[in-house]
Amino acid sequence: MRILALADVHGDHSHIESLLEMAGNIDLVVISGDLTQFGPASEAETVLSMFDVPVLAVAGNCDPKDVNDVIDSSDAVNLHKSVEKIEGVTFIGMGGSSPTPFCTPFELEEDEIEAALEPLFAEAEGTVVLVSHAPPKGLLDDVGGNNVGSTAVAKFIDRARLVICAHIHEARGFARSGDTFLVNPGMAAQGYGALIELEPDNVSVVFLEA
Repeated sequence: MRILALADVHGDHSHIESLLEMAGNIDLVVISGDLTQFGPASEAETVLSMFDVPVLAVAGNCDPKDVNDVIDSSDAVNLHKSVEKIEGVTFIGMGGSSPTPFCTPFELEEDEIEAALEPLFAEAEGTVVLVSHAPPKGLLDDVGGNNVGSTAVAKFIDRARLVICAHIHEARGFARSGDTFLVNPGMAAQGYGALIELEPDNVSVVFLEA
């Protein structure tokens, strides 16, 4: 499965067409949050309309909560607190983020994140991909020497084959924890994305810059 991973659009979708061209033939687009810069929700509608392949998306902490309604009413799948199975792969989603110092529009307490993810993972079968706006604490979450990721998300990563996250702009990159691969594709607003090849026995990543 060839996945174009995008994140942190923040209302600037000017690079997305170029990223699509660079990615070539893809099966799926995954957007791991912050489609808008604190709204309006119509910006998310514009982004979601740019693709002619299936799209899975979660809103980010900088998205007003009505962005969830926009995703629901679009052709994309809203993965927030939900599961979608595609070609034997189980995608699990978590939008928003754990609490930040900035009181952004879409934040969740750690216990709420954990309570939402546990039943989703309990029912998951086959290859599991977690799409979370917030990274797990300790991986792809460094800001000025501090790990600011979600402790709740961190509890589940060993139950996934792949984690696609975002949120921490400085932490664009790739990490591995045991058998789990983690990818932060970087800010689409700055022309960044990632092409992920998900195979039964391997995950490979090519970072794109438009």
